[in-house]
Amino acid sequence: MKATALLGILALGLMTAQQAAAVSPAPGEMGEARRWAAAKFEGVSDSKQLNAGQRAFSAEPFFSFTYGGKSSVEFLGTWELKRAVRRLDAQRTEHILTYCDRKTGLVIRCIGIEYRDFPTVEWTLYFKNTGARDTPILSDIQALDIRLERTAGPSTEQTEFRLHHHVGSPCAANDYQPLETVLAPGATKRIAAAGGRATNSDLSYFNLQLAANKGMIVVVGWPGQWAAQFTRDKENHLQIRAGQELTHFKLLPGEEVRSPLMVLQFWKGDRIHAQNVWRRWMMAYNVPKPGGKPIAPLLGAYDGYYFPNLITSAAGEKEYLDRYLQEDLKPDWWWNDAGWYINNGDWPNVGTWAVDKKRYPNGLRGSNDYAHAKGMQTIVWFEPERVTPGTWLAKNHPEWVLGGANGGLLNLGNPEAWNWLTNHIDKFLTEQGIDHYRQDFNMDPLSYWRKNDTEDRQGITEIKHVTGYLAYWDELRRRHPELLIDTCASGGRRNDLETLRRSVPLWRSDYAWEPIGQQCQTYGLSFWVPYYGTGVTSDDPYTVRSDMAPFFLMSWEMRKKNLNYPLLRRLVHQWREIAVHYLGDYYPLTPYSLENTVWIAWQFDDPEKGEGMVQAFRRQKSPGESIRVKLHDLDANAVYTVTNFDATGTTEMTGRELADKGLAVTIKDQPGAAIITYKKKP
Repeated sequence: MKATALLGILALGLMTAQQAAAVSPAPGEMGEARRWAAAKFEGVSDSKQLNAGQRAFSAEPFFSFTYGGKSSVEFLGTWELKRAVRRLDAQRTEHILTYCDRKTGLVIRCIGIEYRDFPTVEWTLYFKNTGARDTPILSDIQALDIRLERTAGPSTEQTEFRLHHHVGSPCAANDYQPLETVLAPGATKRIAAAGGRATNSDLSYFNLQLAANKGMIVVVGWPGQWAAQFTRDKENHLQIRAGQELTHFKLLPGEEVRSPLMVLQFWKGDRIHAQNVWRRWMMAYNVPKPGGKPIAPLLGAYDGYYFPNLITSAAGEKEYLDRYLQEDLKPDWWWNDAGWYINNGDWPNVGTWAVDKKRYPNGLRGSNDYAHAKGMQTIVWFEPERVTPGTWLAKNHPEWVLGGANGGLLNLGNPEAWNWLTNHIDKFLTEQGIDHYRQDFNMDPLSYWRKNDTEDRQGITEIKHVTGYLAYWDELRRRHPELLIDTCASGGRRNDLETLRRSVPLWRSDYAWEPIGQQCQTYGLSFWVPYYGTGVTSDDPYTVRSDMAPFFLMSWEMRKKNLNYPLLRRLVHQWREIAVHYLGDYYPLTPYSLENTVWIAWQFDDPEKGEGMVQAFRRQKSPGESIRVKLHDLDANAVYTVTNFDATGTTEMTGRELADKGLAVTIKDQPGAAIITYKKKP
């Protein structure tokens, strides 16, 4: 079925004061997750105790594969099965299912996590050859293979399965666009990564509506080539299969490989509420906490527009840094992007990870120490996986490169290459005084992986590279506990869940600067990812406000003395006032649109604090000066102080008025942008 842009937003009912204390999972949601875990992990399925509207979950396996030419459905029940369980902490229980084939020595471990404070379960499969010989061929491994039933009812569009999914980051105006596919009888929807980068074409996050008031979030965590397929039969059933796109390999004696991470989150009531439960789960268990502390909004500054082709220097960095301080625009982080290394005058020439001493006589340490003395932390750009001809890696270790001396992909599945990279970058971070690590990835690895595989080992190179990449980041974080990693793959092309458990996308897309695209990126990405960043080069308020995000990178041409610096200081101050709200609950207030004739608006809300903010944008050809938007998640009986950043004074409205009557927003400029905050009165 054709996916269409999301044209409407589900309305939420006004919450009571008690409900507004948090966007918390409903009891029914928690019950669904617990019963699923009991059936699948513990083998306990009791359909006799179900209440009206509850689903029965069988104890049958929730994954599948082919082994020696036979489907696991035919034989897995005959293998030896052991179950183990342990509490990881107060809120998480680990389940381990171990299947053993005594004949060939293949052992499968399914390691699952059940969350007690969210309606969420996750798991990863591990396949190990414990025998003395190669295994038969393992193929078509589906980390998720389940069959769902739609609530019985008339076969109308309103009661069909609805798959909510999003464009990834192919560097286009519609990056992160929300889409909807109706899965009518006989329909099949297949969505996959492109080129081996996980979110190159589509996001690997899905919200499946089973009915108007219930559904299931399905997420594939795999920084490689994944695929998910949703197949509707002619009745009321839907088959979901997801995993690594191509697996067809034997395992060597002692060899172990893993599957993508799979996550299910159950919901009842409202789909947008479910997305906020997801955002809270992301913040609680996934978004990195360097040094054990929750991540906060950050203001960065960058000098990349000073020198042509991103070829930076110590003198240029100091000049720009001083200019930011002179204009009272002090950043939290100083950002050193591509170009600081030996590259023969062209930043894409990567593979020699040594400082160009002609431009940085004292190494990066000099610039970093200067930033530290001014009270800033530093982040530096690397791209270790891509290797170009003539660089140190290509000349000295072509055996580590898929592509050899001609350049290509540094094979992180090669233990020698992995050890060299890990130790080299670890030492480099320490010696150069670098606080945080930014990793880019400007190539598609899939063809290199697949060319390296023999017919009986298809998918192995990808698995080993992916696991090496994740292990590399894990080891850097272990050695540098305060380190925050920024993931950038030509923008946002590797924003899968496994990656985002170790990093944050401080540069969410290479489609930058243009305001409508930036507005739509915030609109779409906020459904799934609570922390992200982008940058700004304009001094126009409409554009600057369109670019605001939890991480906000100032990229102004600071040599220009004629920029409107009083305005820029005011806008940066406004960002600091509202930035924390981006980490709260998210509610789109208008339909998504790239058209230049409409308004777009959203709300970020912190119900625990009783405050939040609205951003609204009147685009250049929008005829109306005003819109009215109905706010969500407020205490109906409370009074809120409402502040428009472009007006004098404040107004007061009740939560009921803001939800039922709505908040009137007027913007006379075409285009124009408004920021409005609200705070609950004691």
